Amino acid sequence: MSDPATTAPSPQLFFETINAFQKSAALKAAIDLGLFTAIGSTPATAAEIATLCQCPERGIRILADNMTILGFLTKTGSQYALTPSSAAFLDQKSPAYFGAAVKFLLAPGLTEAFSDLASTIRLGRLHTTEQGTTAPDHPAWIEFARAMGPMMIPTSQGTAELITLDPSRDTRVLDISASHGAYGIAVALKNPRTHLVALDWEAVLTVTKENATAAGLASRFSTISGDAFTVDLGSDYDVVLVPNFLHHFTAAECTTFLKRAHTALRPGGKVVIVEFVPNEDRVTPPPAASFSLVMLGTTPEGDAYTFSEYQQMLTDAGFSDASLHPLPPTVQSAVIATA
Repeated sequence: MSDPATTAPSPQLFFETINAFQKSAALKAAIDLGLFTAIGSTPATAAEIATLCQCPERGIRILADNMTILGFLTKTGSQYALTPSSAAFLDQKSPAYFGAAVKFLLAPGLTEAFSDLASTIRLGRLHTTEQGTTAPDHPAWIEFARAMGPMMIPTSQGTAELITLDPSRDTRVLDISASHGAYGIAVALKNPRTHLVALDWEAVLTVTKENATAAGLASRFSTISGDAFTVDLGSDYDVVLVPNFLHHFTAAECTTFLKRAHTALRPGGKVVIVEFVPNEDRVTPPPAASFSLVMLGTTPEGDAYTFSEYQQMLTDAGFSDASLHPLPPTVQSAVIATA
């Protein structure tokens, strides 16, 4: 890789970045039109894809060429084919399909938050709303629960593999901000004597219940509705799962919550945090480090915290033996500590 300090000046990065919205718009169009599903396992020409998508050929050709440029398709002669990743995740016939996630990721309430990021930075608070996505019963989380579950399967299964529960007795697991329920469900499926308790807003828990029932956990599943900072969490849990929750809040607020989690755990119980955890330089690895920008645009004071910051929060909350566990092939990591 060339050294930016010695490379001749070029405006290319500026143009690629300032026009990046066109790439997300093109990908959304391809998903909305069913382009990836139309191609499926059989390479096809623009005319053939256009017939299946019921669109004029010109637009499909230009869209397919651009999906090829971006790396979502390959092109041989006049025929387009799916890459392995597109076949796995963007073909609606695939069990791992998560194209529906664009409904959440590109929802107006989220994209509008970045329309004037300078104002948010200048003001020191969100320029659109007071609480952003941390507002009680924010409607974005219902869409998140319905659309994002399939994307969480690799991370949730990797997290479940890190958790060891006593198979000789009944155990209890609390899933904070459960949403789609993927994390708690993965743990409960691995441990037949585990009772899963899911906490979230009441409207979101409708989705959690559906997914838990579909997974065959109806008899080992219950819910707590309300604010994780104020509602009664219960007690005597073996594990408290905290997936993708703490990044919405300040370090002080995270510590306050972790103290509540500590109180809810039995002695020796574990808190399992799943997060985007950047290195101490806060710029690597890029997928984890750049998540801080999402929090800047959508929350009052959220951030992507480093492992040392989580260690400090956990120590201040009474936990010990904090450890960091990357969750490949995803960009997230688990932070586990003992009560």
